[in-house]
Amino acid sequence: MNDKGASDLYLTVGFPPALRIEQTLLNLRDTPITVDELNEIIGSIFTSRQRRDFEAHMELNTSLDVGKFGRYRVNALRQRQFPALVIRRIISKIPSFSELRLPENLAHLAMERRGLILVTGMTGSGKSTTLASMIDYRNSREQGHIITIEDPIEYFHEHKKSVITQREIGVDTESFSVALKNALRQRPDVILVGEVRDREVMEQALTAAETGHLCLATLHTNNTYQSIERIVNLFPEDYHAQIRLNLSMNLRGIVSQRLVPAIGGGMVVAIEVMLNQGLIRDLIHKGEITKIKDVMEQNNPIGMCTFDQSLLRLFADGLIAEETAITQADLPGDMKIRIQQVKMGKSGGDAFKSIDTSSIKLSD
Repeated sequence: MNDKGASDLYLTVGFPPALRIEQTLLNLRDTPITVDELNEIIGSIFTSRQRRDFEAHMELNTSLDVGKFGRYRVNALRQRQFPALVIRRIISKIPSFSELRLPENLAHLAMERRGLILVTGMTGSGKSTTLASMIDYRNSREQGHIITIEDPIEYFHEHKKSVITQREIGVDTESFSVALKNALRQRPDVILVGEVRDREVMEQALTAAETGHLCLATLHTNNTYQSIERIVNLFPEDYHAQIRLNLSMNLRGIVSQRLVPAIGGGMVVAIEVMLNQGLIRDLIHKGEITKIKDVMEQNNPIGMCTFDQSLLRLFADGLIAEETAITQADLPGDMKIRIQQVKMGKSGGDAFKSIDTSSIKLSD
């Protein structure tokens, strides 16, 4: 798995073991996995308690440390009455902002004194890596107590300037909700919530933010404004106005990301950034969420950016192909026009190495 640069290993009864290498699957053999083989693998990597939990709940998330081969995130499930495993490779070294090509304002967000910061995206979009980079940035620069609540723990943080308390669901604590409730009694400065899955956890994260803590969390949503709608809709309609007010006061920013194919192989992250400032705060309070994207597009100078602007920047920097920028764009027609504008801005046959997209406003 490591030698081939694969990100995931799929083990499913009736299908050969398969590696995911970027956007393709590579079968490791011609014959399918049998249920006996899969049960043997499960017996060798899970503890007796984990096996009991899997049998009882038919789902299990955990991490696996294989010494010199590294660490892996393991998701066990049942499908068509048989067990299945998805094993994801965890890169042990926490990458820096520059290595991930993350915008500078994420460093400012990581150093906020209080409030809620959300990192959103589809499964496999690199949310955990971005959060780990933000935590490491703060840990390297400021003293304090940082608590992470994860399912499972993916990156191990060293104690640098801060004390790091890392808790894994099912190993160190019962649930996100229980751990988050008790975290407030442990004098934290920063709390990382691996995933907001329900109303109770969202409520506790907002409470942590409004009581003077910095709370970072992930959501499985596609963009910034969808994230706000998702949070509001976790609550009954009678509470929507109050939740919007709470978000307008305590939300610091939302970072949404997608991994897109890079020129020459590999993947590169496209990032959308919304900062809760000025007009954005008013729009959240009023529930005028659909207007947020327009404001983001007009506020590149203060660090906001839409997905399409991020894709345009990646194209201009020579990191992704024109076709990729167009097919991945929220507004493909507008992207074609903006790409032509970028091309016309080239001098001679030299390719742009960078471009300031703050002057390019994509129509909605």
